[in-house]
Amino acid sequence: MTRTDRERTEAEEWTRVHTSPEFTLLRRSLRGFVFPVTALFLGWYLLYVVLGDYAHGFMATKVFGNITVGLVFGLLQFVSTFAVTGLYVRYAHHHLDPLADRIRDGVEGGRW
Repeated sequence: MTRTDRERTEAEEWTRVHTSPEFTLLRRSLRGFVFPVTALFLGWYLLYVVLGDYAHGFMATKVFGNITVGLVFGLLQFVSTFAVTGLYVRYAHHHLDPLADRIRDGVEGGRW
């Protein structure tokens, strides 16, 4: 088999994988998590930025000592980043990885 024939065969194999129901389900599952969580996170960040720019009095309100609402919101940005990461890892482990494993096993086993 020449290199061109092998490349064509591999391209056909990956086309079959990409059009398979398993791969479609994997993409749908990934998007079902990523798009809403990204929208929520960006909304939360936008709220922080808008409040910081237009609600100076509110953001400068002292919670205790020299700790202000703005500082608390800023620190919560870090907390929410780690929370989103943890949620994604958990979601991927339970929902995405089993689908990806089935697809990989099918490809490596020559099922495609």
